[in-house]
Amino acid sequence: MKTWFAVRGWKPWPFQTAAWKAFAAGREGLVHVPTGAGKTYAAFGGPLQALRRGAFGKRPGLKIVYVTPLRALARDIELALAEAVAGLGVTARVESRTGDTSSSVRARQQQRLPEVLVTTPESLALLIARGDATEVLAQVGAVIVDEWHELLGNKRGVQLQLTLTRLRALSPKMRTWGVSATLQDPEAAARALVAVGTEPIVVRGSMSRPVTLATLLPETLEAFPWAGHLGAVMLQPVLAALDPSVATLIFTNTRSQAERWYQLLKEARPEWAELLALHHGSIDKEARERAEAGLKSGAVRIVVATSSLDLGIDFPEVERVFQIGSPKGMGRLLQRAGRSAHRPLATCSVTCVPTHGLELLEFAAARRSLADGEQAIERRVAPRGALDVLVQHLVSCALGGGFTVESMAAEVRSAYSYRDLSDEDLQWCLRFITTGGNVLEAYPAYRRVDVVDGRYVVLDQRQARQHRLNIGTIVGNETAQVKLMTGKRLGSVEEGYIARLRPGDRFLFAGRTLELVKLRDLEAVVKLASGKTTNVPAWQGGFLPLSSSLGSALRGLVAELSVGKPALEPETRAAAPILDAQLALSVLPAAAELLVETWRSREGDHLFVHSFAGRSSNETISALLALRLSRKVKATFAIVANDYGFALITAAKVAWDDLVGPDDFTLAQLDADLAATVDAAQGAKRQFREIARIAGLVHQAYPGQRKTGRAVHASASLLYDTLERFDPGNALVEQAKREASRDLHEDGALVETLQRLGVARWLRVSLKRPSPFAFPLVVERIRARLGSESLAERVHRMTGPWR
Repeated sequence: MKTWFAVRGWKPWPFQTAAWKAFAAGREGLVHVPTGAGKTYAAFGGPLQALRRGAFGKRPGLKIVYVTPLRALARDIELALAEAVAGLGVTARVESRTGDTSSSVRARQQQRLPEVLVTTPESLALLIARGDATEVLAQVGAVIVDEWHELLGNKRGVQLQLTLTRLRALSPKMRTWGVSATLQDPEAAARALVAVGTEPIVVRGSMSRPVTLATLLPETLEAFPWAGHLGAVMLQPVLAALDPSVATLIFTNTRSQAERWYQLLKEARPEWAELLALHHGSIDKEARERAEAGLKSGAVRIVVATSSLDLGIDFPEVERVFQIGSPKGMGRLLQRAGRSAHRPLATCSVTCVPTHGLELLEFAAARRSLADGEQAIERRVAPRGALDVLVQHLVSCALGGGFTVESMAAEVRSAYSYRDLSDEDLQWCLRFITTGGNVLEAYPAYRRVDVVDGRYVVLDQRQARQHRLNIGTIVGNETAQVKLMTGKRLGSVEEGYIARLRPGDRFLFAGRTLELVKLRDLEAVVKLASGKTTNVPAWQGGFLPLSSSLGSALRGLVAELSVGKPALEPETRAAAPILDAQLALSVLPAAAELLVETWRSREGDHLFVHSFAGRSSNETISALLALRLSRKVKATFAIVANDYGFALITAAKVAWDDLVGPDDFTLAQLDADLAATVDAAQGAKRQFREIARIAGLVHQAYPGQRKTGRAVHASASLLYDTLERFDPGNALVEQAKREASRDLHEDGALVETLQRLGVARWLRVSLKRPSPFAFPLVVERIRARLGSESLAERVHRMTGPWR
């Protein structure tokens, strides 16, 4: 590698050399250095040199696997690895295998896999279910997992852990390395990646890439902010800041927002049409690759993108990064800022664009958190003991050569997330895949695996085909394909959105204005349309909750302002109208204080609790508080929550000061009370839909057809009700309840927030009109009943007397 680096005029960084030596010494571990420092070659260099020496075997076939969390990254990584392979003179094929891979390449790979394969966790899981898996995977010597932080805390990461245990069983000499730039605890993350009992090494780089943050400030700012009201208003400042001669990425938090901003830019600057591109995970591969290639060649200068471009892809041409709206977390902000000046030691920068007034304070808090380094990055914890993922994995292993109970028990327990798996849970899973369990054993469709001479195998070819069609189903909502009348595929949107449209309705998608012609099964046939529309597909997960670390920094900022400390940050000074109005109508809470406001309107009595705990925690706490208050008073409460707080509204006239207090946030009976909330009950059933898909109880895809999301949901709901009634203690139902509760707990954030609210000194303020902190919650309540135009008019009327 050093020779090849020298030919290119490069000198290896010490961390790269350290990673190569560690691999040569037989170690496994994690490369944890800033974005743009050269992590890919640090992790790939050791395995590539071993491949060159023939250390992984002499037979042709798969030797090195490079796993990426996003298929959009695969092509760029493939080119980078192929360049290194050619540079070292290694005779090896480098190819990708993802959902975007063509059928011809898949067919070739079915005959013989390349020596170096770039793939996703789902496609890798499919490989271990091949009938010849024992043979074709026996020479895998190294697996490199890119952007490990993106997988670590979710079921995709759990699935990958299990897949790695299978690969180690088939190729005992295989070693695993991870790559990441934004982990709070790299040592713990490395232990979750390697086999239990293996002591990993963490390779760090001493280099630093300073991060600078700037904010485009609005010319005027209303004292009463509401979410989204600054969005399009900030178009002109963004246009003034953009320079087409400088390659730029404009990040948004959602695909809907990306579609809107791309359209706004294209309409405002039609002369930039050829220089603009759109990139997100729901548009077609061809459009994504055109944007990526355009950035590299210089043909495209400005790309509006989501997280589909904030991981891994090396665009040294990009010099500027914009962030539309708050990133809601420091890890995400650092990752996106790192896309600018993507070179070692280069200062990376991000220009933030607020979409409502309170985001100015979030940006100011983020500016402060940058000084805290890794401590500001959110913690990620690997989920434990997900039996639905284990069930899917067991069927895959039965397809890929089979297994015995003894070997599988040891294999599975070598995965970090299953290190404490009990014999009882393993036996339940084995019985489930062979008989269907207590209730479903009468139905042959649920008997997927056979036991022959003590070995678990799949004999039914129909079951084999069905499982392979649905393998890897860990995340993803039901989607409908969007195609032009010519047959050209544009991408996919969620089925729930497209089902609400009627022929003739127009919407924005893939940077075009489209008109729905017809909806056929799960295929939306469209044609290009003219004119403007604000109708944009909505994807689930549109709200990114404020992280606990950024929320803490935000509370600290407000606390300083409450005691008269000067506003140091430009964002804080720009937010003066909001802060002045808040002080005129209410107060700012100091450290260890909780602001609780009350207000009576024609709708009823309002209680505003300003916790600054993030949307997820606030939604849960508000439901919990409503339940506890309903035991004290006969009333029905409506609930509204955002990142900064929550509101309870009741038509009954209540004395809030006497009704609610710190004792209502006690941890006593917390689990029981959470289970009793409507959100928890519905959450368990929603969670079971995902679990049922993963475990193979319901299927999205069938040979030659796909099942609608509505049908899948109906099947999952019926199964949940049946199992809960007739199979008490069913492991998958219990898992659904645990996961729903875990989502409510947010890995400790909920308990932390409840404890803080319970011991805080309460500042109770009776409002004559909503304060700036309360106003967004009032608007959120109105938004559910009004369209966007009427919402703006209503807000204008509400704020008119106060301006």
